[in-house]
Amino acid sequence: MIRARLTLVPLILLLSTAANAGSTVENVRIWSENDKTRVVLDLSRSVDHNIFTLRGPDRLVIDLKDSRLAESLQQLPKGVGTVRSIRSAVRSNGQLRVVLDLNQSVRSRSFTAGPNSQYGDRLVIDLSRAGSLQPVKRASEEYRPGRDIVVAIDAGHGGRDPGALGRRSKEKDLVLSISKELARRINAEPGMSAVLIRKEDVFVEHRDRIAIARKNKADLFISIHADAFNDSRANGASVFALNLKGASDEAAMQLQRRDKAPVSVGGVSLHDKDEVLASVLFDLSQNASLSASLDVGAKVSREMSKVAKMHSKEVKQKSLIVLKAADMPSILVETGFISNSAEEKKLRDAKHQARLASAVLAGVRSYFYTNPPPDTQIAMDLRREPSNQVRHVISSGDTISQIAQRYNVSPAAIRRANKLSTDNIRIGQTLNIPVFTGG
Repeated sequence: MIRARLTLVPLILLLSTAANAGSTVENVRIWSENDKTRVVLDLSRSVDHNIFTLRGPDRLVIDLKDSRLAESLQQLPKGVGTVRSIRSAVRSNGQLRVVLDLNQSVRSRSFTAGPNSQYGDRLVIDLSRAGSLQPVKRASEEYRPGRDIVVAIDAGHGGRDPGALGRRSKEKDLVLSISKELARRINAEPGMSAVLIRKEDVFVEHRDRIAIARKNKADLFISIHADAFNDSRANGASVFALNLKGASDEAAMQLQRRDKAPVSVGGVSLHDKDEVLASVLFDLSQNASLSASLDVGAKVSREMSKVAKMHSKEVKQKSLIVLKAADMPSILVETGFISNSAEEKKLRDAKHQARLASAVLAGVRSYFYTNPPPDTQIAMDLRREPSNQVRHVISSGDTISQIAQRYNVSPAAIRRANKLSTDNIRIGQTLNIPVFTGG
């Protein structure tokens, strides 16, 4: 089986994959290799779904809104790998529930995939023994032990393109200031370094922005913007990842042009591959990046909600060119509405810019401390930590419960690891966070 290295998602994940409800599960496919099990639900159309785990016994539950099994699907496949059996039922609320009975406790991740030359819409669930899932990492990247995690920061617009206009400022100027502050904070973070796509007031073509990030072997691409609307009351920040239509369109375009120009994904050339193999390689890498984008986007959105009003707390999905890298997780952060005078004033304020930058960094840090590329210094430090502990420095607004949620551990575990009798903590204090890490 050809596999892409994907990113771990939380055990509870809600994805709105399409506005249209209702779907038929046409087929269920399952296979296992190298201690990893993949379950694929072939769908007649994309559908809202919810995935969560249950204990005692271990089960993974998939609820699909307004869905049914196809009449032709008379029998579900037998379990293999970590899946003991598969069963289904239609609930009273119209949801189709598919239950994977598990042989053991596993880590799970899921992603949706749009139609390609072989299959239609799919819901893919990957299961693995805790610790064996790997983050997205390009195959072409040479192994450099102890390297920094590289974050590419793209200040939107620039030069001849001012972006949105406020009463007293231009989007291109505000997002450049925020981007520089974010880069400064990332560069000060042990084990991380930043690459600014533009450092001054110049315009960079959208695909060139991706190319610059890829040239610098970025592990993550973040595009910083400010929103605008004709109603000045609109307000709040948002985080975006690529949507399925954008992913499908990009895959079709890249696969179509591969015979005329060099096309690669994850450093693997596609021009010398047959049509089916090229499609599978692109599909796997692209879906891995999308899964990672949604994961890091959710963490960034959660941190931003602590310092700014959110227009949407869920990661929204759009077909934006700067989000279309098939081999690199990418998010776009709308820092607020420049068309709203109150928010424009905040976005112009250096202290607010610093708070936004700090929040984005906190989300990025949270993601990479649970999904570190294996050759990075952070991954090596985590492996050396006694009892798999991560050090967390308390920032303004941090609480024990919030920190526990960020690292997917219990507040009690944090108190035990630090011998705390209460939840009282202070800014600047360092806590040991017990987490599970692979390696």
